[in-house]
Amino acid sequence: MKWVDTSQIAQALAERFPEVDPKTVRFTDLHRWVCELPGFDDDPKRSGEKILEAIQMAWIDEAD
Repeated sequence: MKWVDTSQIAQALAERFPEVDPKTVRFTDLHRWVCELPGFDDDPKRSGEKILEAIQMAWIDEAD
């Protein structure tokens, strides 16, 4: 997975952290969790606020 794979990342986060409300996740935690996902293979420095925001929104949709 790469940073641009927001839907895949959101699905993986929802599966890995089912008890977490994605609306309450800080971007620093979100960044770390994405980098720690199995199958994630991208440069941690390539993310930014827009990418993390897109991932968070996709995770919120996934959780609903």
